[in-house]
Amino acid sequence: MNRYVRPVSGTLLRRLALTSIIANVGIVVTGGAVRLTASGLGCPTWPRCTDDSYVTTPEMGVYGVIEFGNRMLTFAVGLIALATVLAVLAHRPRRPGLLALSVAVFLGIPAQAVIGGITVLTNLNPWVVGLHFLASMAVIAAAYALWRRIAEPDGPTVAVVPTPLRALARVTTGVVVAVLVVGTWVTGSGPHAGDHGAARNGLDPETISQVHADGVFLLIGLSVALIFAFRAVGAQRAFRAAIVLIAVELGQGLIGFVQYFTHVPAFLVGTHMLGSCLVLLATLSVQWSTRERRPVAPTPRTATPTDAEAVPAPA
Repeated sequence: MNRYVRPVSGTLLRRLALTSIIANVGIVVTGGAVRLTASGLGCPTWPRCTDDSYVTTPEMGVYGVIEFGNRMLTFAVGLIALATVLAVLAHRPRRPGLLALSVAVFLGIPAQAVIGGITVLTNLNPWVVGLHFLASMAVIAAAYALWRRIAEPDGPTVAVVPTPLRALARVTTGVVVAVLVVGTWVTGSGPHAGDHGAARNGLDPETISQVHADGVFLLIGLSVALIFAFRAVGAQRAFRAAIVLIAVELGQGLIGFVQYFTHVPAFLVGTHMLGSCLVLLATLSVQWSTRERRPVAPTPRTATPTDAEAVPAPA
């Protein structure tokens, strides 16, 4: 490494990774604000804001400012991800696996931005809007994996709970993903399309909301099972993570029911989007709590004879 470049500490690296998580959650919330203020076509084309300008114009009013502002935030999130990649490269000693995760986060941001551009070019097609949200969830998951991996040693991964409980945790994660996917279908069937003329996905809002609620009930049941199972085997770290997960799920479920019975007010929809990010993060925390990495075993040194052993003593 160049002697003029100072190696990056693990503490700084982890702070950058945490900042990346927060920034990606933040852009989900601001993206929701674009939709909830009907500013989704504030910039009616992409990658330009208009056919003649890359930036918003006074004629576009507040809707253009909101949409263009969210686009600019993507650059800020991307710079944080780039800084994290460079920090991983500058860290000494090199850590296996960190570079791949940091690059995945960095590349996920422009990919997510391209999907966002497609939503504009398709006049806020609800299926593409849902994919845009799910892409953000994938980037958040990668950023969380990087943050947790930085704090771990580089040895082998070992389970700290029995195999059936690890399988139960994976099933719970799968149900979380399904609930998030169906949640985008609920959003695509209801109000707050992002623009007053945007199409809806054609699903019956009441029916698809019931499917979503059924998934939430299943998720809560699985999470409660995890709590009792982890406690029974004495896995305290996993038990605490499951407690946090059920608390976040109950809060998110309460917001969901209130917003449904109050005719989906914009503020609660935005809060529900933030809650979706927190449910994902809490679920990933449970996954990480079921295993741990051990330190790398020291390489055995090859025995060499001492001078006394190598030279025979005089007779």
